[in-house]
Amino acid sequence: MASTTSDSTTHPDCILGIDLGTTNSLVAICDERGPRIIPDDSGHRMLPSVVRFGPGGEIESVGDEARQQAVQYAERTVHSAKRLVGRSLRDCADDLRYLGYQVVEGANQTARIQLAGDTVVTPQEVSAVVLRTLRDRAVAALGYPVSKAVVTVPAYFDDAQRQATRDAGRLAGLDVVRIVNEPTAAALAYGIGMTGGEPQTVAVFDLGGGTFDISILRVIPKSEDEGQDDDDSTGFFQVLSTAGDTHLGGDDVDRLLMDLFQGEINEALGRTITFPAETRQALRLLAESAKIRLSSESETTVSLVIDSGEEAPHQYVRTVTRAQLNDLMADWITRALTACRRALRDADMAPADIDRVIMVGGSTRIPLVRERVGEFFACEPYTALDPDEVVALGAALQASIMSGLTRDMLLMDVIPLSLGIETAGGAVAKLIFRNTSVPARATEMFSTNVDGQTSIRITILQGEREMAADCRSLGEFHLRGVPPMPAGIPQVEVEFLVDANGILNVSAIEKRSGKRAGIQVVPNYGLTREEVDRIEAEAFSNARDDMERHRIVDLIANSRLDLKWIRERLEKMGDLLDDSYRSELEAIAAKLDACAVQAETDWRSVDANRFHTLKEELDRASVRMHEISIADSLRKG
Repeated sequence: MASTTSDSTTHPDCILGIDLGTTNSLVAICDERGPRIIPDDSGHRMLPSVVRFGPGGEIESVGDEARQQAVQYAERTVHSAKRLVGRSLRDCADDLRYLGYQVVEGANQTARIQLAGDTVVTPQEVSAVVLRTLRDRAVAALGYPVSKAVVTVPAYFDDAQRQATRDAGRLAGLDVVRIVNEPTAAALAYGIGMTGGEPQTVAVFDLGGGTFDISILRVIPKSEDEGQDDDDSTGFFQVLSTAGDTHLGGDDVDRLLMDLFQGEINEALGRTITFPAETRQALRLLAESAKIRLSSESETTVSLVIDSGEEAPHQYVRTVTRAQLNDLMADWITRALTACRRALRDADMAPADIDRVIMVGGSTRIPLVRERVGEFFACEPYTALDPDEVVALGAALQASIMSGLTRDMLLMDVIPLSLGIETAGGAVAKLIFRNTSVPARATEMFSTNVDGQTSIRITILQGEREMAADCRSLGEFHLRGVPPMPAGIPQVEVEFLVDANGILNVSAIEKRSGKRAGIQVVPNYGLTREEVDRIEAEAFSNARDDMERHRIVDLIANSRLDLKWIRERLEKMGDLLDDSYRSELEAIAAKLDACAVQAETDWRSVDANRFHTLKEELDRASVRMHEISIADSLRKG
């Protein structure tokens, strides 16, 4: 998109990408920076798909407010309307017990929502309210009117459900120019199916709060010589099979933890108590927050005051470990993998036939889910994009293709900017350099600069400058559980792997302990070609200063390790060293230390060549001490 001014005539073909979800919905747009989610005025990116109606059917609130007050206005607050859209009352019978409002039969046996009194609304009308809210959010953010949208639906939606989704868009004042399958949108967001490349078989593993879907896609990319004249300049996406469970999601994990907490509370009290609605809600929130924390921590503590009807309230405190949660979730994840086997069987395939696995839905953040899915398909799942946002991003990309604004940044044939990690002192160690062809792989060994370090932070950087502050941070992760060792002893191997779709996998393993961690990112997401050119130009104009600063930062880090080792040996060796030699070492060390201090204060004031000479002088002088130390060890040994 060439411009983002408020002149509506500049954007006659602007098309939104909308993920109309069961639990949450999002709106996105794709311009020269790539696809991005449009937040509301408060910065919230997801809109809860919840609408509260007034007694006469008027709209009282949408989104967060409606969800927060759902208990208070249960009969007039509609959630999960997507489960009802385009379906008969009989079709959605299994869902009714999970809904807080009444569902009745309307014309042509279709499901209708009975509000308080005689007011009846259709699921399409509820969805239209959500779509209209998203459209208004986009118009407010972009500054120009928008009337077209690409809307996503589950792959298993039938014609009636797809038409009902179009009707919801029309009621919202939107022209739904394309209905796209959610797994297809997720694949598009990762650049799969864009111009060029080999055909791929893709599994989209979609595990949300309440439902699970697995879709097997065959993707045949469009050849570059086929041209870009039609509105579908992506490849051909064929859904080979779908399977799933409409009552399997993150909510079930919350309930597993709730059952655990309630059982232990009853055991502590010595009797079974009936928990009031407020306590059940508090337990649910407690379980949900514990589940979320255990995705990044090895253990967490929960605490809740229970009014047991006795004089003194009961204080419930419990530590939950990730291992304990994994045990609780064993059957839960097995149900999802069973559906995966069913989808593969229907497609007449085996796990080894799958080229890529894409993770969609908030519950795929759970480490056990990623681990078990990776084991099942014997490949590293795609997790670089936010699983809650990937479908909306793909919808926006499809919208961009249809409006003639296709960008080719998602599919990289070369790395546009160098990739590396931050090292001691804020310098950058580049592992993969710009213009390297993809796929690409690089490894390098690193160590620690602090004694007893048990956690190592790995920050992923993109750019051409020599200092981390001047580069773009793509993300970070922690390598935890490293046994405490002296600085410089741990052997950390960092690997960068960019696959043919431009997805960067970064992993780190400490060789002595076997501890491993990693992250997945999209290395050039959100950068235009002009920005890449600017970054390269800035790197060129600052090259001399940047290299000098990087050199001095490295000298500081290496000198600090050398000085630490020298001082420790001087203290330990005592009378083994004669006074003149000890004095010589101490004098050189003092000069090097002073130079390092000066460099840390003002690096421009230091002569890097003199700094390097001092370090080499100390290295040469310390050789004799090293030999004396070895001889003494052999004599004692």
